[in-house]
Amino acid sequence: MNELSSILSEFSMEGSPIYTTPIGSGHINDSYLIKTSPEYAPDYVLQRINHQIFKDIPGLMKNINVVTRYIRNKLDIIEDNHQEMQVLELIPTQDDQLFYNDPTGNYWRLYYHISGSHSYDRIENAELAYKGGRAFGQFQTLTAGIDPEILTVTIPRFHDITWRLGKFDEVLKIDPVNRAHGLSKEIEFVLSRSGTMRAIHELGSRGDLPLRITHNDTKFNNILFDDENNAVCIIDLDTVMPGYSLYDFGDAIRTGANTGAEDDAILENVGIDLKLFAAYAKGFLKVAGPALTRNELDHLAFSAKFMTFIIGLRFFTDHINGDNYYKIHFPGHNLQRARAQFKLLESMEAQFNRMREIIGELVRW
Repeated sequence: MNELSSILSEFSMEGSPIYTTPIGSGHINDSYLIKTSPEYAPDYVLQRINHQIFKDIPGLMKNINVVTRYIRNKLDIIEDNHQEMQVLELIPTQDDQLFYNDPTGNYWRLYYHISGSHSYDRIENAELAYKGGRAFGQFQTLTAGIDPEILTVTIPRFHDITWRLGKFDEVLKIDPVNRAHGLSKEIEFVLSRSGTMRAIHELGSRGDLPLRITHNDTKFNNILFDDENNAVCIIDLDTVMPGYSLYDFGDAIRTGANTGAEDDAILENVGIDLKLFAAYAKGFLKVAGPALTRNELDHLAFSAKFMTFIIGLRFFTDHINGDNYYKIHFPGHNLQRARAQFKLLESMEAQFNRMREIIGELVRW
C-alpha cells in the first residue's frame, strides 16, 4: 500500500485511499481498485501501463483522452441514452498530465471507478451476448465522427497478418529456446492456412475496407454491466487506434462464443457456440449494421476465423520465442493457448457456412 500511496499522491484525486485490491484478469497491465474515505469520495482504478508492450505511452494516453472525451460529448447529446451508458474518465496528475512516470520508470494512470458495475469473463447466455454486441456496436457508432488518422498507432502491425506470419517464420528458423521440435502438427496448421487468412489485409491494402476507430481487444470482460445486466461502459482502451471493424467483431466472437476457455487444456471443450454467435451478431448489427459496407458485412463471419487464427499464431510464436510477450502462469501456457485457438478455428471452419447464413439472415442482403 505504501508504494501505491506514493503513486496516488501524484494524482488530483478526492479523498484518501483506505485500501487497494488487485482487479482484472488481463494479460498485459496491472490494475488496482482504490477505495477511499470519506464515504462520499469516489473510488478509483489505478493502472500500471506495461511499457514493454506499449512503447509510446504519451501517444496511447492521447488516444484514450481523445476517444473518451469525444464519446462523453456524444453521450451528453443522445436523448435515448436510456441505459445510462458511461465512458471512462481519466484523472489528471497534480501537474495536469494524463499519466505519471515514476522514478523507477513505470507508467501509471488513474480512472474514476464505475460503481455498481461488474464484468463477465464468459458470456453466460444469448441475452448477454446480444447486449455485448450492442455495446461494442455502439462503441463503433459513437466513435464514427473521429478521424482515425489523428490517433496514434499504439502497437504497429497489430493485426497485420503478413507481418505476423513473417515473424513466425523468423522465430521458427531461429528457434531460440529449442521448442519447435515436436510441434510439426501445429506448424503445418499455421502454414496450410497462411494464404486464405490474408483476405482482410488484402482488402484493406486495396482500399476496399474503410478505416475506423477500433477497440482491438473486444473480450467480453471489457464490457461493464450494471445490476440489471445492462452494458454501461467499454473499458481497456489501450489498443484503441485506427483499424478495421472486422477486427473488433471477429475478436469478440473468438473470445465470447467459445464453448471452452481461451487456454482450455481439454480441447474437446472448445468450439463455436452458434447461438451466442447469432445473438452477438444480432446486437452488433442492430446498432452498427447500417453504417457497415458490403465488404465489411460479407466478411463478418470470416473475421471470427481470422482473429482466432492470428491470436493463436501469436500465442504459438510467443511460445517458440520463449514467452516474451504474454504473461504465462505455468510452463507451456502459450502452447496450450495456441492449441485451444487452433481447435476453435477448426470448429469455425466446420460450421462456417452456417455462420455466413446467420449473418445473411440478419442483414437480409
